[in-house]
Amino acid sequence: MFTGIIKGKGCVEGIIDKPNLRSLSVTLPAGSEIGLEHGASVAVDGVCLTVSDINGHRVSFDVMAETLERTTIGALKQSDWVNIERAARDGAEIGGHPLSGHIDCTCRVARIERPENSVVMTFDVPSPFIRYVFSKGYIGLNGTSLTVSGVDKKSGTFQVWFIPETLKITTFGEKQEGDLINLEVERGTQVVVDTVTEFLEERFSLLLPKLMPLLDDL
Repeated sequence: MFTGIIKGKGCVEGIIDKPNLRSLSVTLPAGSEIGLEHGASVAVDGVCLTVSDINGHRVSFDVMAETLERTTIGALKQSDWVNIERAARDGAEIGGHPLSGHIDCTCRVARIERPENSVVMTFDVPSPFIRYVFSKGYIGLNGTSLTVSGVDKKSGTFQVWFIPETLKITTFGEKQEGDLINLEVERGTQVVVDTVTEFLEERFSLLLPKLMPLLDDL
Protein backbone atom coordinates (compact mmCIF):
# COMPACT_ATOMS: atom_id res chain seq x y z
CA MET A 1 0.00 0.00 0.00
CA PHE A 2 1.06 3.59 -0.65
CA THR A 3 -0.03 6.94 0.78
CA GLY A 4 0.18 9.17 -2.28
CA ILE A 5 2.75 11.41 -0.59
CA ILE A 6 5.58 11.63 -3.11
CA LYS A 7 9.07 11.84 -1.57
CA GLY A 8 10.89 12.87 -4.73
CA LYS A 9 11.50 12.28 -8.42
CA GLY A 10 13.49 9.53 -10.08
CA CYS A 11 15.19 9.55 -13.49
CA VAL A 12 14.79 6.76 -16.03
CA GLU A 13 18.33 5.61 -16.78
CA GLY A 14 17.78 2.52 -18.89
CA ILE A 15 15.09 0.62 -20.79
CA ILE A 16 15.42 -2.89 -22.20
CA ASP A 17 12.45 -4.24 -24.13
CA LYS A 18 11.90 -7.99 -24.34
CA PRO A 19 8.93 -10.03 -25.62
CA ASN A 20 5.98 -9.09 -23.35
CA LEU A 21 8.34 -7.52 -20.82
CA ARG A 22 10.22 -4.29 -20.21
CA SER A 23 13.17 -3.92 -17.85
CA LEU A 24 13.18 -0.41 -16.44
CA SER A 25 16.11 1.12 -14.52
CA VAL A 26 15.47 4.23 -12.41
CA THR A 27 17.80 6.34 -10.28
CA LEU A 28 15.90 6.95 -7.06
CA PRO A 29 15.91 10.24 -5.12
CA ALA A 30 18.55 10.39 -2.40
CA GLY A 31 17.66 8.26 0.62
CA SER A 32 14.93 6.27 -1.09
CA GLU A 33 17.26 3.31 -1.53
CA ILE A 34 17.88 2.92 2.24
CA GLY A 35 16.57 -0.44 3.43
CA LEU A 36 15.27 -1.35 -0.02
CA GLU A 37 15.37 -5.07 -0.80
CA HIS A 38 14.85 -7.29 -3.81
CA GLY A 39 11.14 -8.02 -4.19
CA ALA A 40 10.06 -4.80 -2.48
CA SER A 41 7.31 -2.63 -3.94
CA VAL A 42 7.94 0.89 -5.24
CA ALA A 43 5.37 3.19 -6.87
CA VAL A 44 6.74 4.63 -10.12
CA ASP A 45 4.36 7.33 -11.37
CA GLY A 46 1.75 5.58 -9.25
CA VAL A 47 2.35 2.11 -10.70
CA CYS A 48 3.28 -0.54 -8.14
CA LEU A 49 6.44 -2.23 -9.42
CA THR A 50 8.60 -4.97 -7.89
CA VAL A 51 12.33 -4.41 -7.41
CA SER A 52 14.34 -6.90 -9.47
CA ASP A 53 17.84 -5.45 -9.00
CA ILE A 54 19.57 -2.84 -6.82
CA ASN A 55 22.81 -1.06 -7.67
CA GLY A 56 23.25 1.84 -5.27
CA HIS A 57 20.70 4.53 -6.15
CA ARG A 58 19.87 2.72 -9.40
CA VAL A 59 17.00 0.22 -9.13
CA SER A 60 15.55 -2.05 -11.81
CA PHE A 61 12.00 -3.29 -12.31
CA ASP A 62 10.46 -5.84 -14.69
CA VAL A 63 7.18 -4.57 -16.14
CA MET A 64 4.71 -6.98 -17.77
CA ALA A 65 2.81 -6.30 -21.00
CA GLU A 66 -0.56 -5.54 -19.38
CA THR A 67 0.97 -2.83 -17.22
CA LEU A 68 2.73 -1.32 -20.24
CA GLU A 69 -0.58 -1.14 -22.11
CA ARG A 70 -2.72 0.18 -19.24
CA THR A 71 -0.33 2.83 -17.87
CA THR A 72 2.14 5.45 -19.06
CA ILE A 73 5.10 3.19 -18.22
CA GLY A 74 5.07 1.86 -21.78
CA ALA A 75 5.67 5.38 -23.15
CA LEU A 76 8.59 6.27 -20.86
CA LYS A 77 11.89 7.20 -22.48
CA GLN A 78 15.41 7.42 -21.16
CA SER A 79 16.00 10.61 -19.10
CA ASP A 80 12.28 10.97 -18.31
CA TRP A 81 11.44 11.88 -14.72
CA VAL A 82 8.92 9.94 -12.63
CA ASN A 83 7.29 10.27 -9.21
CA ILE A 84 8.67 7.84 -6.63
CA GLU A 85 7.13 6.51 -3.41
CA ARG A 86 8.28 3.58 -1.30
CA ALA A 87 5.61 1.25 0.10
CA ALA A 88 4.08 2.45 3.38
CA ARG A 89 5.40 0.93 6.59
CA ASP A 90 3.34 -0.19 9.60
CA GLY A 91 2.57 2.76 11.83
CA ALA A 92 3.51 5.36 9.23
CA GLU A 93 1.42 8.50 9.04
CA ILE A 94 -0.90 8.52 6.03
CA GLY A 95 -0.83 12.16 4.96
CA GLY A 96 -2.68 11.50 1.71
CA HIS A 97 -5.03 8.55 1.19
CA PRO A 98 -4.48 4.79 0.72
CA LEU A 99 -3.36 3.86 -2.80
CA SER A 100 -2.81 0.34 -4.12
CA GLY A 101 -0.59 1.22 -7.07
CA HIS A 102 -3.04 -0.55 -9.41
CA ILE A 103 -3.90 1.95 -12.13
CA ASP A 104 -7.49 2.11 -13.40
CA CYS A 105 -6.89 4.14 -16.57
CA THR A 106 -4.95 7.03 -18.01
CA CYS A 107 -6.39 10.53 -18.25
CA ARG A 108 -5.22 13.46 -20.36
CA VAL A 109 -4.21 16.95 -19.26
CA ALA A 110 -6.84 18.99 -21.09
CA ARG A 111 -5.99 22.48 -19.84
CA ILE A 112 -3.42 24.20 -17.62
CA GLU A 113 -4.10 27.55 -15.97
CA ARG A 114 -1.61 29.50 -13.89
CA PRO A 115 -3.22 31.85 -11.38
CA GLU A 116 -0.87 33.53 -8.92
CA ASN A 117 1.00 31.01 -6.70
CA SER A 118 -0.90 28.01 -8.07
CA VAL A 119 -1.43 25.83 -11.10
CA VAL A 120 -4.87 24.49 -12.05
CA MET A 121 -5.06 21.43 -14.27
CA THR A 122 -8.16 20.07 -15.97
CA PHE A 123 -8.16 16.37 -16.82
CA ASP A 124 -10.20 14.39 -19.35
CA VAL A 125 -11.32 11.03 -17.95
CA PRO A 126 -12.67 7.99 -19.86
CA SER A 127 -16.44 7.76 -19.30
CA PRO A 128 -16.46 4.52 -17.24
CA PHE A 129 -14.33 6.17 -14.54
CA ILE A 130 -15.67 9.73 -14.25
CA ARG A 131 -18.51 8.33 -12.11
CA TYR A 132 -15.97 7.73 -9.31
CA VAL A 133 -14.70 11.33 -9.27
CA PHE A 134 -16.39 13.75 -6.88
CA SER A 135 -15.70 17.32 -5.87
CA LYS A 136 -13.63 17.47 -2.63
CA GLY A 137 -12.90 13.76 -2.97
CA TYR A 138 -9.49 12.12 -3.34
CA ILE A 139 -7.86 11.00 -6.58
CA GLY A 140 -4.51 9.37 -7.31
CA LEU A 141 -2.65 10.97 -10.24
CA ASN A 142 0.79 9.58 -11.13
CA GLY A 143 0.90 8.26 -7.58
CA THR A 144 0.14 11.64 -5.97
CA SER A 145 -2.77 11.94 -3.56
CA LEU A 146 -4.74 14.98 -4.65
CA THR A 147 -8.05 16.65 -3.82
CA VAL A 148 -10.55 17.19 -6.63
CA SER A 149 -11.61 20.84 -6.72
CA GLY A 150 -14.40 20.47 -9.28
CA VAL A 151 -16.05 17.93 -11.58
CA ASP A 152 -18.09 18.22 -14.77
CA LYS A 153 -19.62 14.77 -15.24
CA LYS A 154 -21.24 15.71 -18.54
CA SER A 155 -17.95 16.68 -20.18
CA GLY A 156 -16.01 13.95 -18.35
CA THR A 157 -13.51 16.37 -16.79
CA PHE A 158 -12.29 17.35 -13.33
CA GLN A 159 -9.93 19.97 -11.91
CA VAL A 160 -7.08 19.89 -9.41
CA TRP A 161 -5.24 22.86 -7.87
CA PHE A 162 -1.50 22.37 -7.26
CA ILE A 163 0.42 24.28 -4.60
CA PRO A 164 4.08 25.21 -5.22
CA GLU A 165 5.40 22.46 -2.90
CA THR A 166 3.61 19.72 -4.85
CA LEU A 167 4.86 21.14 -8.15
CA LYS A 168 8.44 21.15 -6.81
CA ILE A 169 8.48 17.62 -5.38
CA THR A 170 6.55 15.88 -8.18
CA THR A 171 6.71 15.91 -11.98
CA PHE A 172 3.52 17.94 -12.33
CA GLY A 173 5.52 21.16 -12.64
CA GLU A 174 6.76 19.96 -16.04
CA LYS A 175 3.49 18.58 -17.39
CA GLN A 176 1.99 20.04 -20.55
CA GLU A 177 -1.44 19.98 -22.14
CA GLY A 178 -1.99 16.67 -23.89
CA ASP A 179 0.20 14.63 -21.53
CA LEU A 180 -1.19 11.33 -20.24
CA ILE A 181 -1.42 10.72 -16.50
CA ASN A 182 -1.96 7.48 -14.55
CA LEU A 183 -5.22 7.58 -12.58
CA GLU A 184 -6.24 5.47 -9.59
CA VAL A 185 -9.72 6.08 -8.19
CA GLU A 186 -10.35 6.14 -4.45
CA ARG A 187 -11.45 2.58 -3.61
CA GLY A 188 -13.96 3.51 -0.92
CA THR A 189 -15.74 5.79 -3.38
CA GLN A 190 -15.69 3.09 -6.04
CA VAL A 191 -17.26 0.54 -3.69
CA VAL A 192 -20.08 2.91 -2.72
CA VAL A 193 -20.84 3.95 -6.32
CA ASP A 194 -20.76 0.36 -7.62
CA THR A 195 -22.92 -0.90 -4.74
CA VAL A 196 -25.56 1.79 -5.28
CA THR A 197 -25.50 1.23 -9.05
CA GLU A 198 -25.95 -2.55 -8.69
CA PHE A 199 -28.83 -2.00 -6.25
CA LEU A 200 -30.56 0.34 -8.65
CA GLU A 201 -30.04 -2.06 -11.54
CA GLU A 202 -31.61 -4.92 -9.59
CA ARG A 203 -34.57 -3.01 -8.15
CA PHE A 204 -35.27 -0.23 -10.62
CA SER A 205 -33.87 -1.35 -13.97
CA LEU A 206 -36.56 0.48 -15.96
CA LEU A 207 -36.00 3.71 -14.05
CA LEU A 208 -32.20 3.49 -14.03
CA PRO A 209 -31.62 5.77 -17.06
CA LYS A 210 -33.46 8.52 -15.18
CA LEU A 211 -31.85 7.80 -11.79
CA MET A 212 -28.23 7.71 -12.95
CA PRO A 213 -28.02 11.45 -13.75
CA LEU A 214 -29.20 12.10 -10.18
CA LEU A 215 -26.40 9.87 -8.83
CA ASP A 216 -23.85 11.72 -10.94
CA ASP A 217 -24.95 15.03 -9.44
CA LEU A 218 -24.36 13.88 -5.82
